[in-house]
Amino acid sequence: MLLEITDLAVEVNGKRVLKDIDLTIKEGETHVLLGPNGSGKSTLFMSILGFPKYKIVNGSILFKGENITNLNTTERVKRGIGVSFQNPPAIRGVNLKDLLKVESGQNIKDENLTPEMQLLADKLKFDEDFLERDVNLGFSGGEVKRSEILQLLAQKPDFTMFDEPDSGVDIENVELLAEEINMLLDKDKKPGQRMRSGLLITHLGYILNFVGADMAHVLMDGKIACSGNPSEILDDIRKEGFKGCVECAKCITKS
Repeated sequence: MLLEITDLAVEVNGKRVLKDIDLTIKEGETHVLLGPNGSGKSTLFMSILGFPKYKIVNGSILFKGENITNLNTTERVKRGIGVSFQNPPAIRGVNLKDLLKVESGQNIKDENLTPEMQLLADKLKFDEDFLERDVNLGFSGGEVKRSEILQLLAQKPDFTMFDEPDSGVDIENVELLAEEINMLLDKDKKPGQRMRSGLLITHLGYILNFVGADMAHVLMDGKIACSGNPSEILDDIRKEGFKGCVECAKCITKS
C-alpha cells in the first residue's frame, strides 16, 4: 500500500469532523472522493498533509509503510506527498519561475528554467512574462489551476491530492489540466508499470471524463458511506443525489 489510513478521527477547533475513516490506496491507483459540501473532504486532505489545525485524535496514517501520523507537513512533502489546492493563496514577492526552480531542485540563481520545466510551462500556456509574476497574484481561476498543476509537475510527488481541479474551469482548460494530471498519475504507462497514485476531490465529477479513476468513495457526515466503481457511484449520485448513498449505507449497515 502507498497510503493506508486506519480508524482515523479528526477534530477541527474542538469539533469532530472525521470519524472512523479507513482508506487504502495502492501504488499506481487513482481514487476519487465525492460528497456534499461540509462532509469533510477537504478536512481529510488537510489531515493527510498534516496541517496543525486538523487534530488527529484517533487512528493512523501510513505512507510507504511509515507511520506519518505525527510528522509535520514539511516532512510529509519530503516523503513524496503533493497537493493541488482549490483556492491557494497569493504569494507576494515570490514569482512563479523562482518557485518552480525551488520545487524542481534547480538552483534559484539560474537565469532560466531547465528545458524540461520550460517545455511544461509552454504546454500549460505560461509565457516568460507570466512566469515573472507573483504566485497567484491576480491570476484568473483557470490560471490558478494551471499554476498548481505546473508546480506539481516540478515537484513530482509519488502521491498527489487534487482538490476540485475542475471547479470554475472552462472545457478547454479542463482538458489541458487533465492531460497533465494524467502525466502526474502515470496514466501514460501500462497499469502494472504505474508507481504514482492520486486522490481527487470532485463535486460534479466532470474531471472523470478525462482522468480515469480506479475507485470512488462517498464521504457523508465525516464517514465513508460507500466505496465502489466510480462510474456506477457517479451515475447513482446524478440520478438520486447523495441521499441515495445514505440509503445504500443504511442497507449495508443492516445487512
